Amino acid sequence: MSEAISPKNEPYEVELEAGAYWWCACGKSKTQPFCDGSHKDSDITPVEFTLEEKKTVWLCCCHRSENKPMCDGTHKK
Repeated sequence: MSEAISPKNEPYEVELEAGAYWWCACGKSKTQPFCDGSHKDSDITPVEFTLEEKKTVWLCCCHRSENKPMCDGTHKK
């Protein structure tokens, strides 16, 4: 099984409009924290999430969160 790369050890704070998004689960995307298809040679797949309204979210970057794609503070442990 492939292992995700951690591009950095803190979450991405992003303000997003309502809609569907794909969070990069492999860590290889050049458009972090969003998927750009870089996972295609692995068994890791991106995580889709939907926002009902515009809001600021903290997206996991360490790839250890139990609440993916949202940060749960695991990077601090």
